[in-house]
Amino acid sequence: MSFPDSVHALVRDTTAVWGFATAAGIVLVLTPLVARLAPLIGGVDDKHDRPRVHGGRPIPRIGGLAIVIGILVPMAVFIKPEGRYLGILLGTLMVAALGLIDDIRGINATVKMVGIVVAALIPVAAFGMTWENVGLPLIGNFDLGWAAYPLTVFWIAALANLVNLIDGMDSLASGIVAIAAGSFAILAASFQRFDAAALAAIVCGAALAFLRYNFHPAKVFMGDTGALALGFLLACIAVQGVLKTAATIALAGPLLVMAVPILDTSFVIAKRLKYKRSPFAPDQNHFYHRFMRIGYSQRRTAAYLHLWALLLAAYALLLRFEPPRPLGHWQLDNTLIALGVGLVVLAASVWMVYALEIVKSRHLQVLRRGKLADEPEREEAVERALSAGGRR
Repeated sequence: MSFPDSVHALVRDTTAVWGFATAAGIVLVLTPLVARLAPLIGGVDDKHDRPRVHGGRPIPRIGGLAIVIGILVPMAVFIKPEGRYLGILLGTLMVAALGLIDDIRGINATVKMVGIVVAALIPVAAFGMTWENVGLPLIGNFDLGWAAYPLTVFWIAALANLVNLIDGMDSLASGIVAIAAGSFAILAASFQRFDAAALAAIVCGAALAFLRYNFHPAKVFMGDTGALALGFLLACIAVQGVLKTAATIALAGPLLVMAVPILDTSFVIAKRLKYKRSPFAPDQNHFYHRFMRIGYSQRRTAAYLHLWALLLAAYALLLRFEPPRPLGHWQLDNTLIALGVGLVVLAASVWMVYALEIVKSRHLQVLRRGKLADEPEREEAVERALSAGGRR
């Protein structure tokens, strides 16, 4: 199915259209009400909580409750979940409840991770939702066999945490989720998996509506309630709508669409391990921290990261609709287009990473004027300075 045909099919699908509109409407109405409820139940982020980019002013942090209701209501009404989609709904309820408890009372990181894995087991083990095969360029497709179950659980738990980790500044997570969900809706429609496409459209509508209250300066945060649920849903949509197909883009597509949070988290964890810190320890090494340290405002930082995510998602769609090897045969013009656009995407990504490392160079230049003698000691001093007091 071509790109215009996929979009046309998505628009013609009343489930997707009404689901999108209903989700957006519910979130627009409920978010202010949830924000009023937050101080009454302890769901407010203030200076006594772990530091956030917003600077410590008290802000409701259970906005994710409105997002979850805004998604699950149209999902129940329009998709009428049964089978694997019932498993997705139940798993989402569990992970959202876990996040809400964490937003109000706080939960140990290990306990929270175990809870996410248990929630992932609901659609995977109880309802048989698995990522069954992998297609690799020049290698072909191979069945995952028994490994499908642990890999699917890992995928769901990983994406839930990835979205949670990028939810550290105004509008960043909700914007990236909206981009990812919109991309998954088109990809799922192109594979004629219309229930997955409709659920993706519902998630997209909810995330876009939440931006109304989450743009800087944010009036409300989604908190773990929203971030964990949105990551969980994106992972399940990817499995049901994209990863179940035999096409090579089935693997490349979701990885490209989620590349920004994947790269961000991988970079941060690598830094923590390099300096012998816990991979779960909070610091200020996320991409958004680094952009702001080199002088970008919150809105500009979010815009750059959203544009980066949009560029990568667009490349995933290009590879789906103009594949270099349609039907297993190389096509020169498609290959040249994919290579040319791929180089542009790579160059933009390299520029982003280079720009984010400028702050480190500046700190090193300052420290070189001091008494530290060798490079490793200077670098470690910079990392210690950047790791103090971050949100995640």
